[in-house]
Amino acid sequence: MPITMEYKWRALGVVCIGSLMGAIDANVLIIAFPQIARELQASLVEMVWVLMIYILMGTALVLSLGRVADLKGRKRLYNAGFVVFIVGSALCGVAQTGLQLVLFRGLQGVGGAMLLANSFAILSDAFPPNERGRAFGINSVVWGTGAVFGILVGGVILTITSWRWIFWINVPIGVAATILAYLVLRESVTPNAKETFDFPAAALFTGGLAAFLYGITEGILVGWGDWQSRLPLLAALPLLVAFGLWETYVSRDPILPFGMFRSWIFSASLMASLLQGVAIFATNFLLMVYFQGILGVGIITASLLLIPLSVGLAVVGPIAGLYSDRYGARLLSTAGLLVQALALVLFATISRSTPLSQVAVYEAIMGVGGGLFFPANTSAIMGGVPRARYGVGSGIMMTLRNSSMALSFALALVALTSQLPGGTAALLFGGSFNTATTGGLGLTSDQLATVFLSGMRVAFLVAASFVLVAGLFSVLRGREVRVGVLDGYHRSTSRPRGLYYRAAPPGDGPEPPARPE
Repeated sequence: MPITMEYKWRALGVVCIGSLMGAIDANVLIIAFPQIARELQASLVEMVWVLMIYILMGTALVLSLGRVADLKGRKRLYNAGFVVFIVGSALCGVAQTGLQLVLFRGLQGVGGAMLLANSFAILSDAFPPNERGRAFGINSVVWGTGAVFGILVGGVILTITSWRWIFWINVPIGVAATILAYLVLRESVTPNAKETFDFPAAALFTGGLAAFLYGITEGILVGWGDWQSRLPLLAALPLLVAFGLWETYVSRDPILPFGMFRSWIFSASLMASLLQGVAIFATNFLLMVYFQGILGVGIITASLLLIPLSVGLAVVGPIAGLYSDRYGARLLSTAGLLVQALALVLFATISRSTPLSQVAVYEAIMGVGGGLFFPANTSAIMGGVPRARYGVGSGIMMTLRNSSMALSFALALVALTSQLPGGTAALLFGGSFNTATTGGLGLTSDQLATVFLSGMRVAFLVAASFVLVAGLFSVLRGREVRVGVLDGYHRSTSRPRGLYYRAAPPGDGPEPPARPE
């Protein structure tokens, strides 16, 4: 029986599988941290880098990989990403030391970066601008579901077998996804021999961003006054400045065309995304420390308590995405940010006596805000990118999102540890912050809880202020101009109210073949 499903839905299915793998992997690893550290006898520094090396690779490489995809083919790079991710996962499962696990997680992060650099580009390629919000909304359901599924599957795996299966489970899923991607996805990029990849620019950008993230991670672990954090941060600035100068005055085919930022909608949407990420990404981390370190809740129970946030995101995401296609991103994105600001203020009121059910309600509110914000804002960002630059646009977005993740952890820890004795940050980030491990800090259990809750309150209020500034960028982004809806690649019989559509500008690339049904 022939497959009659439209290509766009088949492409969405493939991308959703990749998103599901990423969501499960991220959430299940947090649960398994204590067991992995015990079995591998890994140090706290090694365990922190097991988490951070994946973020570093995904952040430093995703922009360059997005440019490679625009030049050589998105399908090719996406399929290769699955393969690298599978190999990295299999190797993580056989790691015998903490250092080996860090190296193999780095390889897994390279595969993840290849997937991230192409996922939103593939969806933008498959869906016309007035349907992308729905596609991104459905993808947010997968992220929310994957987070819940990762917690449940992780708990089962750690209960009945070894932690190594949290990595090995990616292998059969990844193999199936690779085959499906090969059969379903079509190559939308025709290589152009006149365009070249700018290796010096890629080296400067990757080196500068990697130094920046390395400095932040070391600052979290050893302190901001130590040379291990200062030196990389000092090196990052000249590298990134040199990258900007090279791209502006030397490069013939820049990785990052700065002309893209002339679009206020594109730039304002990116700023809203960056500020929201800085504010939000550390929320689960703060709550996990609160559940385990202050209330003494077990790791699996604490993880289950985070499910309302994912459920709120999964339920609201597709609805908000559909409405953003009709009415634009500005209203829904701004509303989502205001809802998340409210949730952060509510989190700031938490005490030791706050019922867990009440905290769960706050998390659901946070998830609803995320469901309103993510699909609409992502649609606005990608709507301002020419089709020939979808890979770069997706890369810019994910670079900022991943960078905001590292900044979010750093700001949260600074706020938390400003009133705590030295050495607390390492315990917090390593997941071993509790009354037993902090006995040598000179604080009683009640004093520890009081000081911690005071720092957490500051962290949440600072985060709320960031979200409000993001809301300002969101509401001032202006009227949307979504590129490409009138070209030969995407056809739509309806135009959503409140949006202005125009044809793709010259230079977006050759007219592609008719889209297969």
